[in-house]
Amino acid sequence: MEETFAAFSKFGDSKSTGKELDNKKFSKLCKDTGIMGKSVTSTDVDIIFSKHKPKGGRTITVKEFGVILDELSAKRYPKKSADEAKAAMRELVAGKAPGTTGTTKVSKVGGTDRLTDTSKYTGSHKERFGADGKGKGIEGRENVVSNDGYVAGYSNKDTFDK
Repeated sequence: MEETFAAFSKFGDSKSTGKELDNKKFSKLCKDTGIMGKSVTSTDVDIIFSKHKPKGGRTITVKEFGVILDELSAKRYPKKSADEAKAAMRELVAGKAPGTTGTTKVSKVGGTDRLTDTSKYTGSHKERFGADGKGKGIEGRENVVSNDGYVAGYSNKDTFDK
């Protein structure tokens, strides 16, 4: 149970010591471990968290976490005895780690695919990319002037000495 508490308290916060858990991470813990469901809602979790956190504080410790789990166990397992419910809740939480399911992925659907396909670019935008679709860098963005003495578009360039 303590390792689960530490894993969730450190999740997404590199400066965390793993000794305190705020409401947001506690809610995530309850969702990821399966405590939340039909019988335990997010409102129940928020209310119980607020009831057990220190007055004026925003986080709970492992000791308070244990008390909260005991209180939630009666709501999560209403048909079991108090001791069985507490044991089942500890078993449910033990050894779990935070998950990253449902996180944002790169979209290649609809307009994004069409807008990022450089082969479909026209006009001056087409000049910024080579045949392979890679950008040309500064050559594609600026009209680079060659100081060779000829005007732009002169067809007989480099034929003076011949």
